[in-house]
Amino acid sequence: MATPTQIIKLREKRDEATLGGGAKRIREQHDKGKLTARERIAKLVDPDSFEEFDLFVTHRCTNFGMEEQVYPGDGVITGSATINERLVYIFAQDFTVFGGSLSKTYAEKICKIMDMALKNGCPVIGLNDSGGARIQEGIDALAGYAEIFWRNVMASGVIPQISAILGPCAGGAVYSPAITDFVLMEKHNSYMFVTGPKVVKTVLNETVSTEDLGGAMVHSSKSGVAHFLTNSEDETLLLIRKLLSFLPSNNMEDPPYEPSHDPVDRVCAPLEDLIPENPNKPYDILDVIHEIVDDREFLQVMLNFAQNIVVGFARMNGFPVGIVANQPKVLAGVLDIDASIKAARFVRFCDAFNIPLIVLEDVPGFLPGTSQEHNGIIRNGAKLLYAFAEATVPKITVILRKAYGGAYCVMNSRHMRADLVYAWPSAEIAVMGPKGAVEVIFRKEAKASADPKQTLLEREREYAAKFANPYAAAERGYIDDIIEPARTRFRLIRALEMLANKKDSIPPRKHGNMPL
Repeated sequence: MATPTQIIKLREKRDEATLGGGAKRIREQHDKGKLTARERIAKLVDPDSFEEFDLFVTHRCTNFGMEEQVYPGDGVITGSATINERLVYIFAQDFTVFGGSLSKTYAEKICKIMDMALKNGCPVIGLNDSGGARIQEGIDALAGYAEIFWRNVMASGVIPQISAILGPCAGGAVYSPAITDFVLMEKHNSYMFVTGPKVVKTVLNETVSTEDLGGAMVHSSKSGVAHFLTNSEDETLLLIRKLLSFLPSNNMEDPPYEPSHDPVDRVCAPLEDLIPENPNKPYDILDVIHEIVDDREFLQVMLNFAQNIVVGFARMNGFPVGIVANQPKVLAGVLDIDASIKAARFVRFCDAFNIPLIVLEDVPGFLPGTSQEHNGIIRNGAKLLYAFAEATVPKITVILRKAYGGAYCVMNSRHMRADLVYAWPSAEIAVMGPKGAVEVIFRKEAKASADPKQTLLEREREYAAKFANPYAAAERGYIDDIIEPARTRFRLIRALEMLANKKDSIPPRKHGNMPL
């Protein structure tokens, strides 16, 4: 039986451990506008639900006088908690202890909760705020990182993994977040890079700021590393809770249902007049998405990157869905390298975690040009084709307007084993647009005529009448139905209900060889 003295000693040690690097360093963290690791956990999880592990663990390093600098917990807080009453595992790096740098024991703490998450089928959330490997530990710190990376890979597609970058994340530390499913970056204090500005200056004689090299805006708009950009730590933590509300706890479960009061048969009247008569005039695909989903609520992923395609989560009659949609108001909605990669990764995530896919298609083709060709539009465009072809979740496509060329095939066509393909009356399904087509087919005829321009114009009208509509594809069974835009929400929900028990598989194999 524990004596009162022993209980007092335990409480004293626990209080000491919860101070991390001490009151002074906590003040410094606050002065930077940052929360401490414990404050972050408290804001993220349900009240009083956090169960901490390894509070008293310390490092084992004796190099460079490190044996005289020992802090309980060793710079990372780990444990389990609930978010919206669902179990999750969490690690939060504590910048007040050695700048959050990773030691071997620190890595062992993270690996322990990752192993527990896999065994129990629960998401892992990492709150990152670390200067990288603890240099004094040398190869042991690197070994610790590699153990974490291996677990990230083993957990990929099995349990959701979410990384929040709330401070520095440099060197080898960036690769663990990069493997996880979603990366959130707080725009004022976070940055990620493999090598910092000083190394860039030394090696390349290039002067660049921390923000321009690896700030949150760079990674959310240029590199595509960050899936979400937030304005504060509070917003980041709330967004994690929101994101989890769409995701199952593991790949063997269905996504969480939430009752909806939005009528299934709600008529989407604004969609009737949305598509402009001029086929070259843009519109905002978000107007379509907000109109058809429950309560107009759409969580857009990678908002600032490859804006010619839109991906994100919504609900239809209470059930989560993943939406992939061309955006006509950006680059006319063409597919390019970045858009293909963005959409392919999102499709594969949804397929891994049993989230049905809805595709809203208005695509004039792939972006032409030497830059795209030289940087691999063929290889990268094939990633999206591969992702849709491989996906076995329910897949429904609605062709709103243009569906031209190879991009028609790639955007979850019937031939990529879409379960259902609908089209609006405004849909145009062809190898290319009428103008480009007649210039190829009737070039010689126009050249030989008395009025080449008029000849091409007449042929363009003829081609448009024959191909710039959905009926030729419907006659061949490539489209299941041509629907009224106002009935899109109702038809999609009916389709999802019909496909709720879909079972599909791909040929047995270790894994495919995606064109990476």
